Amino acid sequence: MTTAPDRVTYREVFGVSEFRAMWFGELLSIAGDQLARVALSVLVFANTGSATLTGLTYALTFFPSLLGGIFLTGFADRFPRRTVMVTVDSIRTVLILCVAIPGLPFWALCVLVGGVSLLNPPFKAAQLALLPQVLEGDRFVVGMGIRSMTVQSAQLLGFAGGGALLMTLDARLALTLDAATFVISALCLRFGLKVRPAAASGDKRKPFFASLSTGGKVAFASRAMRSLMIFTWIAGLMPVYEGIAAPYVASAGGGKVMLGLLLAADPIGSVLFTFAYTRWVPASIRPKLIAPMTALAAIPLLGCFLQPGPVASLILFVISGGFGTIALLQATASLTVAVPDESRAQTMGLSNTGLTTTMGVTPLIGGVLTDHLTAQTTVGIFGLAGLLITIPLAIAWQRASAGGTEEPAAKSEGARAEHA
Repeated sequence: MTTAPDRVTYREVFGVSEFRAMWFGELLSIAGDQLARVALSVLVFANTGSATLTGLTYALTFFPSLLGGIFLTGFADRFPRRTVMVTVDSIRTVLILCVAIPGLPFWALCVLVGGVSLLNPPFKAAQLALLPQVLEGDRFVVGMGIRSMTVQSAQLLGFAGGGALLMTLDARLALTLDAATFVISALCLRFGLKVRPAAASGDKRKPFFASLSTGGKVAFASRAMRSLMIFTWIAGLMPVYEGIAAPYVASAGGGKVMLGLLLAADPIGSVLFTFAYTRWVPASIRPKLIAPMTALAAIPLLGCFLQPGPVASLILFVISGGFGTIALLQATASLTVAVPDESRAQTMGLSNTGLTTTMGVTPLIGGVLTDHLTAQTTVGIFGLAGLLITIPLAIAWQRASAGGTEEPAAKSEGARAEHA
């Protein structure tokens, strides 16, 4: 892989036309998805009057992605990745348009919404697997940083703009707008990306069911890969405060404005820290910072044991969210380049599935603890757990980075990860 200059600028990354096509399509899709989630909540509650069914519908925008991450991400290795992304966008367009049909039975709406969620992982896996080929050297990490910043910004705008738009727009029209974003994304990818063959073809292509275990075997074949995979998973532990935001604000003191600020803390920290990280941290030392940054994401949460008020909590969460994001960014980048191309999508699908699972289980456990403890204490416990997991993981990553006793193949994987 060509080595880029030590300090890559945003101008250089945006100068790559294929990256511009991927970035713009993703930006539109994410904003549209957030708008659609708000619209679905409004639509279901208006039709059923049930808060439980409204919550179930919202959960369906996330939960089926776990299955998609296990069973569908391998398609992005078996078929050309551009084709996979365009196909997924096309299918999601049709599904969302069907959701907008008036008089649709609730069970049919659930199936359609679940189908959209099911298709998200193969798209993401294809995107992550293709990005190192589009952006060489350090341009890849900077490009990942740009994606992180714009994704967080698009999510904030999607939620905020969704509420404002739905004051004037019909919910079904909002869903149609979401479908339109998938169409534009598909067009950007179809005409903005080069034709590339499937990564797993010929002798490298295994039978479908045999390939399902490939990602796990690759990810846990060496100490370096295991460490990177677990680093991506434990990132879901830190933002527990988002899942218990309402009881946290009630416990710490504060109203609806503080609740909104608390939910915005992680995205704000993510944008600020990612900008600084990709702009000023030299590429040569970034992989060495994965463990320290993960620890620094956990340490501010320990301050919650002191039962801080809302303003102090907000500062702690901005810092934790910022370090957590750049730690996840670098761990994901290092893992991506360390994985062989023919199994990259399957492995990155496993990474995303583990992260999604952690982010789903964390607020559930956090809610149970908060029923018996203060919300601040619950957040502190998660910070302590994150720190205790990070310490042995940091030792393992340090030994893997230094060479240790790994097999030659594992050493080469660690070397590739070190240069991400």
